Amino acid sequence: MTLPPSDSPFDPTAISFTANLRRAAPELFAAGDRGGHPSAHSVPSHVDGTTVVALTYAGGVIMSGDRRATAGNVISKRDMRKVFPADDWSAVGISGSAGPAMELAKILSTELEHYEKVEGAPLSLEGKANKLAQLIRGNLPMAMQGLVVVPLFAGFDLSDQVPRIYEYDVVGGRYEERRFATTGSGGRDARGSLKARYSADLSPERAIDIAIEALWDAADEDSATGGPDVVRGIYPLVAQIDSDGYRELNDDTVAARVREIIAERRMVPVDENG
Repeated sequence: MTLPPSDSPFDPTAISFTANLRRAAPELFAAGDRGGHPSAHSVPSHVDGTTVVALTYAGGVIMSGDRRATAGNVISKRDMRKVFPADDWSAVGISGSAGPAMELAKILSTELEHYEKVEGAPLSLEGKANKLAQLIRGNLPMAMQGLVVVPLFAGFDLSDQVPRIYEYDVVGGRYEERRFATTGSGGRDARGSLKARYSADLSPERAIDIAIEALWDAADEDSATGGPDVVRGIYPLVAQIDSDGYRELNDDTVAARVREIIAERRMVPVDENG
């Protein structure tokens, strides 16, 4: 279809704004799809965070994230933080476009702190999850341009004395998960690992090991997920949340658990006798 030439944005013969924009700035559609709409391909290269996992145990919840950030097929950062404390009893793990995701985590923390100061008591865990859903919906215009943010939220419910995990979709849909959840490009592989090892009577120590193993399995299949880097001393960030609140394991503790997992997984060469 040939559009009539026009220098006016109010050309009555133009069929739509998109048609006018295509005629005025055809370069904006060069990397778009065949329908001519701007797509994620037209967004400049940006940094993505990848895999985060969370799982409950009796009395608490573990959240852990790998440390790799990528920009396209390039490793842009090896020690990125993807798990943040939202307040004293909850945490948010980020995946997707790193810049907006970290900004969203900071805004959530500030909003929860402001609420507690004004009301004199912390917001309920479900209220915190709803607040995060609202922030994700606010990012929808950016998500439509390819800057997608899909976090994971977990915490300890002080009223019911139970741990809870909340998953989200890109439009802010909120879904509670009682056992385990994952997000990010390696989330599918991590979920498979958790599914094979999870049980309802996990100890905190075993839950931590399972979370690290899930990230390891994800890194084994997904190039955007980083495994434990024993050469550089970079390990997954592991957070534990229970009735005592949010706390993070130090690197020495995580490194010791990683070494145990390596010893268990080390492959024994098969000799000529089988």
